[in-house]
Amino acid sequence: MDLVNFISIRLQEGLLIMLKIREITHADNADVKKIIQDSLKTLGLAIKGTAYFDPQLGQLYEFYRDLENAQYWVVELAGKIVGGIGIAPFNQELGICELQKLYLVPAVQGLGISKKLMETALTFARSRYTSCYLETTHNLKAACNLYEKFGFKLLTAPIAGSAHCAMDAWYLKSLRSPSDSNF
Repeated sequence: MDLVNFISIRLQEGLLIMLKIREITHADNADVKKIIQDSLKTLGLAIKGTAYFDPQLGQLYEFYRDLENAQYWVVELAGKIVGGIGIAPFNQELGICELQKLYLVPAVQGLGISKKLMETALTFARSRYTSCYLETTHNLKAACNLYEKFGFKLLTAPIAGSAHCAMDAWYLKSLRSPSDSNF
């Protein structure tokens, strides 16, 4: 069953914008790849060891569809894809998933959309996993702050099996703690 979630966000100017969070489709692949690669280029992270060179980047719909207990969502504004987020297995034996590829176009950053995407992804993950892992870089201060607000704890090293060697910040969140339900 496809999940479609309509959300509204009130801007400081009092304007209300309506967004749609939905599961990725094949038709979204090119838009999502462009958003991710453009974001990484802007941040100086179009380098090996980042998502920029992930072999599945141009086929995210197929990649997530073919994995068990995985999903990628996109967010639309006025019918245009402006970002996305994914959950995929990281270590099935330990019940760990990975929060992946949270990116937004610059025009919609800072509006609270990342928070809505995180809520969507973590709700999905909670019913399938016991912990959620993610990799990022300390240079993305706003992202690190968001993850910490959601209860992710900074680790001193990556968990074995990590594919993004250029990242220098690794986080883990329990999906089973009593305080977890508050995001």
